[in-house]
Amino acid sequence: MPTEATPRPAAGTRRAPDILTGSGAVLRTLEHLGITDVFGLPGGAIIPFYDELMASTSIRHILVRHEQGAGHAAEGYASASGKVGVAIATSGPGATNLVTAIADAYMDSVPFIAITGQVFSTLMGTDAFQEADIVGITMPITKHSFLVTRPEEIPATLAAAYQIATTGRPGPVLVDITKDAQQKTAPFVWPPKVELPGYRPVLKAHGKQIAAAAQLLAEAHRPVLYVGGGTIRSGASAELIAFAEATNAPVVTTLMARGAFPDSHPQHLGMPGMHGTVPAVLALQDSDLIIALGARFDDRVTGKVDEFAPHAKVVHVDIDPAEISKIRYADVPIVGDVREVLVDLTEAWERVPEADRADTSAWWARLNGLQSDFPLGYSEPQDGLLAPQHVIKRIGELTGPEGVFVAGVGQHQMWAAQFIGYERPHAWLNSGGAGTMGYSVPAAMGAKVGQPDRVVWSIDGDGCFQMTNQELATCVINNIPIKVAIINNSSLGMVRQWQTLFYDGRHSFTDLETGHQTRRVPDFVKLAEAYGALGIRVEKAEDVDSAIELALATNDRPVVIDFVVSRDAMVWPMVPQGIGNSSIQYARDHAPTWDVEDADMTGDPA
Repeated sequence: MPTEATPRPAAGTRRAPDILTGSGAVLRTLEHLGITDVFGLPGGAIIPFYDELMASTSIRHILVRHEQGAGHAAEGYASASGKVGVAIATSGPGATNLVTAIADAYMDSVPFIAITGQVFSTLMGTDAFQEADIVGITMPITKHSFLVTRPEEIPATLAAAYQIATTGRPGPVLVDITKDAQQKTAPFVWPPKVELPGYRPVLKAHGKQIAAAAQLLAEAHRPVLYVGGGTIRSGASAELIAFAEATNAPVVTTLMARGAFPDSHPQHLGMPGMHGTVPAVLALQDSDLIIALGARFDDRVTGKVDEFAPHAKVVHVDIDPAEISKIRYADVPIVGDVREVLVDLTEAWERVPEADRADTSAWWARLNGLQSDFPLGYSEPQDGLLAPQHVIKRIGELTGPEGVFVAGVGQHQMWAAQFIGYERPHAWLNSGGAGTMGYSVPAAMGAKVGQPDRVVWSIDGDGCFQMTNQELATCVINNIPIKVAIINNSSLGMVRQWQTLFYDGRHSFTDLETGHQTRRVPDFVKLAEAYGALGIRVEKAEDVDSAIELALATNDRPVVIDFVVSRDAMVWPMVPQGIGNSSIQYARDHAPTWDVEDADMTGDPA
């Protein structure tokens, strides 16, 4: 407010823009963009910005212990809250430590801005101390990467980064700012003029394509709605439920779409893919029409692509035109936002006369039979240790559907996707496309910052946990009381499962020695206590519930529960990589035998 000492500008005149340092412009721009939380770690090339950030009262900065943690925290924040995540790092190794998280966000379409410091523009290209071409490094794994060398470029660049990250198919954007650009001054102009020639995401689908899709659906006797993560990113869950109920089509939700459609809904068949439910996998395989909604026909879903859903026509809805017909030819390609498209599809379907709609009763009879014959289940271990499926199931049941569950990568990830009921979007976070071990703890930390009133669980493996557990210190110091459930089978479990099934039980370098009775390296309870968290170990089934209840009741610090589970437990059902989905194996007590003559077993089991 103007005061007696602050002259008012004359009527009709325009106030001169503030003169700010480049760092001040970064801070002011973030504030204008509505950014309230950032994760980062300072260093030489980003010190000027951190000097400005120190005085901010509107942006909370979470000081992480590793830049990868900042990146995954920004991902978790974005995925849980629906806002954009921001991570900050210095040049060179600080920036390259963000690369894994950037690649992860790119694969899973997470809106994420990475801000990195860069050496002085006059030193670029001289192999200066802590210099790295982070723009070049990240170009293949970002929607766009910017290099800023002048302070006056900062507001428009950051505004453009925000627009690119959050519109169309969301994803990561990197903004690399030289140290001299941070230190020099320039007029701060807001709002800036943002020019993005050629960047015009299509949200609204063409009416003829909508009509063609409705016609195919009316003719289909065995339709399936194949729901991918794009449905969650577009905020289309309510529209999906309305469309599914209007059409009475069965629904499958991919690993990235768990929660987009309620698990309890009678039309939901579960998760498809390598470790999907038998009804979901065979529904796709035997369908005559697949309506793909924000899904990309990932190899984990299709299995051997040439044998995937051989009799199905495809309606493919995606906001990214590059995904359509990339893997499976789309009979009706629809470029547009899933939420917008579903509204139009529902209206088009309702215009189809009842008499012109195919009878799907026989299809539902078959699917209901599959659900009855092949429910998800597991066998109790023979070694006296905990069943990991039981542990994870009880975490979900005792926490309830309003919790947030953030998984690492491997067996525990699949069990968490299978045995927790997801009733709402943004309740399930995981690294789907990149399969990044170490994702869970920092992503859970970010999710808790973005959703402070929800219970947030990190469901992690003993291998994953050891990659990023240093962020427990961040959680303790910043009062971020996440719950960590370590599903400790003392091994790299998914790799061990593949070694058991496909390499004659040769368990080469997968023993981590974390759950042995006489030798625990490390002892997770002592590690938790060293960080200032509550550490609990559970080795008996009768202690599972009480440990979970204690964790739920403890909100003054993080909790780490070391659940010592059987290393022989496996993830079922399973379709091995490179084999058609019709060969899905539903086994609990023994390893089945596949015909693997044509299988590609060179892929990553994680």
